[in-house]
Amino acid sequence: MLQNKIATCLLGTVLLLGHASWAQAELFSPFVFEGKRGDSLGCRLLIPDANTMRKLPLVIFLHGSGERGSDNKAQLKWGVQSFATTQQMKLNPAIVVAPQCPAGQSWSNEDETGDKITIRKEPSAAGALVMELIDSLIKRLPVDTNRIYITGLSMGGFGTFDLVARYPHRFAAALPVCGAGDPATAPAMAKVPMWIVTGAEDPAVSPEMTHRMFVALRAAGARPGYTEYPEVGHFSWIHAYSDELILQWLFRQRKTTR
Repeated sequence: MLQNKIATCLLGTVLLLGHASWAQAELFSPFVFEGKRGDSLGCRLLIPDANTMRKLPLVIFLHGSGERGSDNKAQLKWGVQSFATTQQMKLNPAIVVAPQCPAGQSWSNEDETGDKITIRKEPSAAGALVMELIDSLIKRLPVDTNRIYITGLSMGGFGTFDLVARYPHRFAAALPVCGAGDPATAPAMAKVPMWIVTGAEDPAVSPEMTHRMFVALRAAGARPGYTEYPEVGHFSWIHAYSDELILQWLFRQRKTTR
């Protein structure tokens, strides 16, 4: 089923690119990914180039808690459409997938007590499905496996930290936005290039929690980027995904042996 959907996406993307008046959201073709255990994720897929002979980077985009559900649309509300602008697809063409987390679930699996986060042993069901989704896309699309990037906002920022900690060998770079993680996992992800973003006045995810991850990564030998936008609350993703410097940095990253 997924292979047929992707073939349709390839054709649909070519047709849609010829209609500049269409909303950017229409560039993301819908499909449903079915996991090994019978569970599934609604997904949106952007393929900016139908030339299957050319390898493209893969961007995994994890939305926030407010976009959970089953409509397979809400995950396009914030952030991800920055990868579908004419300018971005010209400068940094990439395969972009935006799965939708089911209601009541989360991308990460951790215990949170106050502002202390402790990662649990197993990934969340949705997080495990994301990793299966990546494997499936690699098999069916011209993915450059040295350029797989993961990013997410709010709940997706937590998910980004969580999945990089569990599977650091899979990712060339990570861009967690207004999220946090377990500082004890910093050594596991220290070799993955990362740029951390938060808002100085975020009332939902304390910037102190986010900054704690930056400090832990530095202590583990990493050299992550860190941006804390002044006078910005929880919507720091509006700034992050429109920051050309951050996006250019992301697409320059390539996986090295680690």
